[in-house]
Amino acid sequence: MKIVRFSHEGKSSYGIIEDDTVSGIQGSSLQGLLKSLSSPRLTGRIYTLDAIRLLPPCIPSKLVCLGLNYRKHAEEFNLPIPTTPLIFLKPSTAVIGPSDSIILPKNSKRVDYEAELGVVMGRRAKDVKPAQVNDYILGYTCVNDVTERHNQAEDGQWTRAKGYDTFAPIGPCIETSMSPDNVLVESILNGEIRQSARTSDLIFGISELVSFISSVMTLLPGDIIATGTPSGVGRLQPNDTIDIRIEGIGILTNYTAIAD
Repeated sequence: MKIVRFSHEGKSSYGIIEDDTVSGIQGSSLQGLLKSLSSPRLTGRIYTLDAIRLLPPCIPSKLVCLGLNYRKHAEEFNLPIPTTPLIFLKPSTAVIGPSDSIILPKNSKRVDYEAELGVVMGRRAKDVKPAQVNDYILGYTCVNDVTERHNQAEDGQWTRAKGYDTFAPIGPCIETSMSPDNVLVESILNGEIRQSARTSDLIFGISELVSFISSVMTLLPGDIIATGTPSGVGRLQPNDTIDIRIEGIGILTNYTAIAD
């Protein structure tokens, strides 16, 4: 099931997307959606995609992101393969949705795209064992872990480089019925494929990541784990179109613009 969050006539709602239509679900909160997920209560209203605006499918309290979680990505930066998951945070204020603009900061020197599979949490999770992880996951989404590469090098830690407003596009939906173990993750810049890898190449898999992160911090419903990016990251320029395409989920499209 593909869950979307959308705006229609100034009101935000959840729905189920099939092909080019969205069936409305009663209630507008994630908590309400989670309570009725096994048997969603439909409103009876069906919307065409051109009549609504897709929003970020959830608003996480935090995005927990992984550095260097594909072997070839570590190799392209000449960095050692990590022995422990390398995690960092993006703020919720960085989140944007499908078709929104990624704003390139005025003084930025190089802003990169990074295609990633996102894990969306469905339950409060603390100290979860790997074998229990699936019970805590709502589904999966596309994430673009946008990064100002010079800030990253200058600071030696990644908060500024990763935390600018608009630097966390997510969407277009949450897919609740897929296996994440061997899906294709791609970035497409202005129609050209730049990244392409399967999640079977992850250094740390989904169960290991959720268990590890939940041993460090409590994960809340709607929180997202961005599982790392493959090799092939590259620069965004003004007026670019960047697509993040993940097998079984769909395509997250965003555009770039310069800050006023």
